[in-house]
Amino acid sequence: MEREAGRRPPRVALVSLGCPKNLVDTEVMLGKLCQQGYELTLDPHEADYLVVNTCGFIQSAKEESIAHILELAQLKAQDPSKKLVVTGCLAQRYGEELLAAMPEIDLLLGTGTFQELPQLLPQPLPPRAYLRDNVYLYQDDDARLLTTPAHYAYLKIAEGCNHQCTFCIIPRLRGRLQSRPPESILAEARRLASQGVRELILVAQDSTEYGADLGLQQGLARLLTRLCEEVPGYDWLRVLYLYPSMVRPALLEVYAQQERLCKYFDLPMQHASDRVLRRMKRGYTQRSLYRLLDAIRSRMPEAVIRSTFIVGFPGETPADVDELLRFLERARLDRVGVFTYSREEGTPSYAMPEQVPAREAARRRRQVMALQQEISWQKHRQLVGTRARVLIDQDAFAGRAAVGRLPGQAPEIDGVVYVEGPAVSGELVEVEITAAKAYDLYARVV
Repeated sequence: MEREAGRRPPRVALVSLGCPKNLVDTEVMLGKLCQQGYELTLDPHEADYLVVNTCGFIQSAKEESIAHILELAQLKAQDPSKKLVVTGCLAQRYGEELLAAMPEIDLLLGTGTFQELPQLLPQPLPPRAYLRDNVYLYQDDDARLLTTPAHYAYLKIAEGCNHQCTFCIIPRLRGRLQSRPPESILAEARRLASQGVRELILVAQDSTEYGADLGLQQGLARLLTRLCEEVPGYDWLRVLYLYPSMVRPALLEVYAQQERLCKYFDLPMQHASDRVLRRMKRGYTQRSLYRLLDAIRSRMPEAVIRSTFIVGFPGETPADVDELLRFLERARLDRVGVFTYSREEGTPSYAMPEQVPAREAARRRRQVMALQQEISWQKHRQLVGTRARVLIDQDAFAGRAAVGRLPGQAPEIDGVVYVEGPAVSGELVEVEITAAKAYDLYARVV
């Protein structure tokens, strides 16, 4: 980017929404902007360019994205010299519709073109959408600016998904599975470790299928082994989004053998009624879920298992919900998120009969969450009086306790540990658990 001598560089304010995978895309955009000489600011009033990296996964995420776009559009109305840019999943899904409905948008980039943002910003073009079907998957030589605390970072190992779940729009937004080469992942992991990152979090839409498109057998197990054995510097390695039917014995053996690999299993089960699972096209049964839980716990009794479930799926009956409740009572999962079904255009479930009314779906969610909160609280109570290592995310300040996490707590997803005593952000400290709630724990430094 060229600029006249003596003039300040153009400023960019960027809002990132959605999941950690989208956050990585944001960090790549920020890195490329800095590389091209743009100046970043947290104050949109100071910015020349206003950018929203959107999420378009479910209705609530779409509404949040549109609210942010409209908020920045009002700011642009006060200063017409500003440019409004929309990127990400919502842009990919509804690009032309967004341009037609919101003439304030100057530039719209999808999931395959967001990396071209620095080159496209200064062009005096009429409002236009740049969309491609293929998704851009960054590599280790791409510029990237971390926005997480200095001691942890996400590393995206793949894009897209080959599963055909009837409720999910992701394959349309992100395409089929596209894995990064192992050497690219290892190179980035080494660089992040050299920058002081102590917890590396691998993310993908389906991490368990990593490498299948590259012809790799047991790709995730082999990648984790290499990361643990070839990349020093990390205290913790964590993996998000393990598809339940894809967790193989070889992967569990790696988890059991590698000390730095957090025994944290993020398994989005989505339901436990076989009838609903078939309608969702999840590819497994309640019985196979029990077998998986038994396999994990027999090898790693200390393992923490997290899952998500959807209630109110088309055709779900009270009997299906009762079956889910019985499953949770028996499975005793450590952490659970429950969502009401979101009816998304372009998915097979959109046209399914027997859509569950929103009010009834919300009631079912409350019922499931009430049970799980009691289970989580009981499991947390068992930790009181025990000792554990906690990674500190926030220093103590103004009389407030420091905030940290156990190996079984992922950032921004699970609860936290409030720590009394000397604790500095980025440090691993040994604590004694002193009290427990359903989501959070309290501890003191030993």
